[in-house]
Amino acid sequence: MLRTECEVALWEGEAAVPRDVLLREATQADGLYCLLTERVDAELLNAAPRLKVVSNMAVGYDNIDVPACTARGIPVGNTPSVLTETTADLTWAIMMAAARRVVEGVDWVRHGRWGTWGPLLLAGVDVHGATLGIIGYGRIGQAMARRARGFDMRVLCSHTSRAEAESIGECVDLDTLLAQSDFISIHTALNKDTYHLINTERLTKMKRTAVLVNAARGPIVDPDALYDALQSGTIFAAALDVTEPEPLPQDHPLLTLPNCIVVPHIGSASIATRIKMALMAAQNLLAGLHGERLPYCVNPQVYRDQWSANPPIEESDNRVTE
Repeated sequence: MLRTECEVALWEGEAAVPRDVLLREATQADGLYCLLTERVDAELLNAAPRLKVVSNMAVGYDNIDVPACTARGIPVGNTPSVLTETTADLTWAIMMAAARRVVEGVDWVRHGRWGTWGPLLLAGVDVHGATLGIIGYGRIGQAMARRARGFDMRVLCSHTSRAEAESIGECVDLDTLLAQSDFISIHTALNKDTYHLINTERLTKMKRTAVLVNAARGPIVDPDALYDALQSGTIFAAALDVTEPEPLPQDHPLLTLPNCIVVPHIGSASIATRIKMALMAAQNLLAGLHGERLPYCVNPQVYRDQWSANPPIEESDNRVTE
């Protein structure tokens, strides 16, 4: 889609684009098609005077300085809704795996430790009939609540309105959620108020049998505090699709714990969903290059600010950094 209308400068490496390469390529770019691994900040925007649009192939956009883009009249696109159910599926999967010690069981067999049946062998905690606490009740949080119905779970929600929560669960304050939940699943956005929201103090408020799940953003959970809580038995287990830092270094202490499952940020990683995300991001980018409103825009105020003073951008030859 992009190459039919644009000259595309594509980074083909598996690792994130090196910062110096991104800054260099951005100098001639009319559009930027990026992943959550690229930091789009004032430095990059200053290096890209021709930039007309930033399209992020993700629903979250904490990697982008949206106010700085808006101030420059640059619309920012994301890929909402399409990954909701897929991400909830993965979150539920790792929650179940942590509760029932599935990864430990696989390792037990692979390493030749399976000798006989025992009444307490790899005994975990029940999911059915338990209480699920959801921090952040947006699309993915609500999808988790719907799944909880099938397991006859009580659902508590925080960081949401009472009207939203009561459609399936109960709206409570965070301390109540932490104290009463058997499973705590994080789905809130990362910002200055949620950075290290789950810290030592809050971990000590959880049940010793609690399982913590994070499929939102890594820095919402303090990794050092989580390690101490898991190692000391303050909580039962954790399952992480996101970490701080990301990727997690191979020698990180969390990776030494049998009661901590870590997967490499694959919440939306089904083939169908990733294709849909890629197409949505391409649609956003092409709309921005044509001076049209982005189908999925996170800063729609840019149009009020921009189009009140200037007409839509006329079509021209465009160069994209991807």
